[in-house]
Amino acid sequence: MIDWTAIVLGIIEGITEFLPISSTGHLLIAEHWLGGRSDTFNIVIQDGAMLAVTIIYWRRLTTLVVGWQEPENRAYIGKLAVAFLITVVLGFVAKKLGVALPETLAPVVWALIIGGFWMIAAEWFAARQKDRPEVSWTVAIVVGVAQIVAGIFPGTSRSGATIFAAMLAGTSNRPAATEFAFLVGIPTMYAASAYELYSQFKQGGGHEDWGALATAFVVSAVTAFITVKWLLGYIKSHRYTAFAVYRILLGAGLLGLAIMK
Repeated sequence: MIDWTAIVLGIIEGITEFLPISSTGHLLIAEHWLGGRSDTFNIVIQDGAMLAVTIIYWRRLTTLVVGWQEPENRAYIGKLAVAFLITVVLGFVAKKLGVALPETLAPVVWALIIGGFWMIAAEWFAARQKDRPEVSWTVAIVVGVAQIVAGIFPGTSRSGATIFAAMLAGTSNRPAATEFAFLVGIPTMYAASAYELYSQFKQGGGHEDWGALATAFVVSAVTAFITVKWLLGYIKSHRYTAFAVYRILLGAGLLGLAIMK
């Protein structure tokens, strides 16, 4: 039988993973009405979206790997590695401290609203800086920390947190900040999924609906490919303000529904 819930969740993940509106937050909101899924499901289907962005950036990735002896490429790889390692270390600490996805929507709703206003402020400050496409070591460090902040507070948005962290830390050029945020997300999410899968198999692997997960993974990959292609064209001439407004309206709407109950 077709698992329509898995398809819907895959579409939501594919659309929201790289838009600064929080994929995890939207998945938790959807699962509130469609039925909850495991942390493994929510994390691993993000790899579908990551596969899409890996394909989109394959030329850039190939250039970095093949041309690693070039000082500029080697430095960029180093900055990606720094951001990734900071995320791994802080993520390991968070895991040991027992940090997990929230079971209620309240933290997600507030993260959506606060993050929306923060994005508007970040765009305002970035617009007043000189256009700088360079990614500094400071940007790499800040982006690594931003990934963990987004992971601990669902609704923040990993892509949003890293893009705007990069812009405020010095990479004020929107496409350049977006590229770095997307590229550093590739090893981060693959590593997170590998860890979750390892944990599952270590425990026997009998508690996961692997068919539903595979369905959502494929749907997420296709949807994310279309979404990212559109986004990369959109940000060449537009700010992220529309997404910030969407976050605020969505959060306010959810708060309104909660109050009316």
